Amino acid sequence: MAPPTRPTAFDFDLLQRQISDGPARMRHTALWLLVLLVLLLSAVVGLVVYLQRFEAEEDQRRQSADAQWVEQGARFQFRRLEEDLRGLAQRARAEGETPVLYPAETTRMGLLMRGPGVVLAHGWVPADLARGEPPMLRLMAADGAVSADAADALSVMRDVARGLRRPAYAGPLVDAAGGGGGRVVWLAVPLSDQGRFAGSYVARLSLERAVTTFVPEWFLADHTVTLAETPGTTTAHGGRESGYNAFLELPGTDIALQVRSTVSQTPMVPRTFFVVAMVGLLGMLASLYALRRDFAKRQRVEQALQAQVVLRTAMENAVMIGLRAWDREGRILYVNRSFCEMVGFEPHELVGLKAPLPYWPQRQVDELDIIHRNIIEQGTERQGVEVQFQHKQGHLVDVLIHEAPLKTAEGVAIGWMSSVLDISERKRAQRVAARQQERLEASGRLVAMGEVASTLSHELNQPLGALSGFATGLVNRLKAGRITPEETLGVAERMEQLAAKAGRIIQRVNAFARRREMTRQRMDLVPLVRRLAEPLQRQSGLSVRLSLPAEPVWIDGDALLLEHAILNLLDNAEYWARQQPGRPPWVGVALRAQEGMAELAIGDSGPGVPPDQREQIFSAFHTGKEDGMGMGLAICRSVVEAHHGQIEVGASPDGGGACFTLKIPLSDAEPA
Repeated sequence: MAPPTRPTAFDFDLLQRQISDGPARMRHTALWLLVLLVLLLSAVVGLVVYLQRFEAEEDQRRQSADAQWVEQGARFQFRRLEEDLRGLAQRARAEGETPVLYPAETTRMGLLMRGPGVVLAHGWVPADLARGEPPMLRLMAADGAVSADAADALSVMRDVARGLRRPAYAGPLVDAAGGGGGRVVWLAVPLSDQGRFAGSYVARLSLERAVTTFVPEWFLADHTVTLAETPGTTTAHGGRESGYNAFLELPGTDIALQVRSTVSQTPMVPRTFFVVAMVGLLGMLASLYALRRDFAKRQRVEQALQAQVVLRTAMENAVMIGLRAWDREGRILYVNRSFCEMVGFEPHELVGLKAPLPYWPQRQVDELDIIHRNIIEQGTERQGVEVQFQHKQGHLVDVLIHEAPLKTAEGVAIGWMSSVLDISERKRAQRVAARQQERLEASGRLVAMGEVASTLSHELNQPLGALSGFATGLVNRLKAGRITPEETLGVAERMEQLAAKAGRIIQRVNAFARRREMTRQRMDLVPLVRRLAEPLQRQSGLSVRLSLPAEPVWIDGDALLLEHAILNLLDNAEYWARQQPGRPPWVGVALRAQEGMAELAIGDSGPGVPPDQREQIFSAFHTGKEDGMGMGLAICRSVVEAHHGQIEVGASPDGGGACFTLKIPLSDAEPA
């Protein structure tokens, strides 16, 4: 039995639906003319109804815009009032009492603050009431005594200002002090001092006077603005009589203003639009004649479409992305030249085939069959699907597949259109990059081990050298018989201290290399710097310019690591101060606390650091000394960064050499 023949090219008829001729062409034309006439009449009626509705909606929109304008103006003025009270709070905090306002100061404040009768009372309420109850609390208690709800609202206002550290409102409340039946609003603006609540600046406002103040007179010429009795949660749409509600949205209040328009405006735009639309509808009748002429052009358009199909086919064969179309049953309908080159098969070998496909690897047939069925059911996600195809010659090809629905002219999905991208080179590059990353990580581990070894060698040199000196001196004096047991005990205790110090250095460097938590404790930098800097002048004969503050400078840090870092910088400054002939050598050490940071500056009279080398001197193994290891400044930077600080280098402010500045955050805790 001969195998069924398969089409060798994509059948574009699948994307088209045959439409029967039906009745004669004239009957179709008359039917379309009748439909267009009905649409024309319906459009005229619809335009009339739309004009009436548009005028009403335009009036509502204008009133809604007016209400929103009032809302924005009110919120702006209240925010300005909050800023004014915050400034008064800072003055009150500094002066210890409610500041006195002079007319010159009031003119620079916001509209509500300088409006007559708006701010009924204002004053400072400190967090600590040890000096007595402020007058504003007594006035607040009088308003809160009107009702339990009023007292609760004032209490919530104070709690919000204290807890959330933001301005809070309470009201509207009955004006108990005025006795006129008006309504007041309370405002509390908190003030913090170094993260602690210092107090609130409280103001008592007349709601009616505030409304008349921030609403301009020109707006009231054609509008009325009143307080809404029962504000709701949504804007009312009751027309010009009921007006619109403008919600102030002040935290802790439920205040709405009712805005009504007192004038009526007839919108001319809709009427003009109606006339234009009528002219356009009449023009539709003229277009019917042009429609008949359009029938004659259909044949030419069909010929142009066929040319477009040929052009599109040529474009699909020219692109480097493989294209493949298949129906809902998984049968291949079309493949372009790029897809054929990707898998090594010709179009006639693939079109019409179903799963399993010849370019599927034999070992992945079951897996690809599952993926194939999922794609037929739901397509692919945005990121696509990565699979492997097998070339006809046997090698594997990594591909990325994206699917898009294949639809007819009526929008009916008949299958899927695939774009297949060869990503073999990208996969190969990813594998190479992964191998390179593994090599880099191995190199990084070797560098880290070298840095730890260099750090231990650098840091243990001094205590082990001193320990060796003590041991040699002790042996010599024992051999000479010139030492007493008491002196031997002192030397042995000193050797024990040096050995313990070397052990602590090993522990700290080991923990620092492993990025463990350091032994942090609260410490004063002043005695540490003094203890390390003062012996420099006695031992080396250098002039040490020591500038230390009288007050303690508290930080949280590891004393041993900081001692090593400071000693490294002092030794570096001593060395380079002696390298500048013709100038007396000196070393400057200055410590100060500024902007939350402890700044320790160590300068010298040496040749300094050239600007082009300032970024490199902190790198490991970079040194300017003949016998240097290049690890001292790198260790200093690591220690300072471990304390969440930074180290900088520049020119000495006294002239001469370099100046290294260590910046370490100050301690937040209070001294014990």
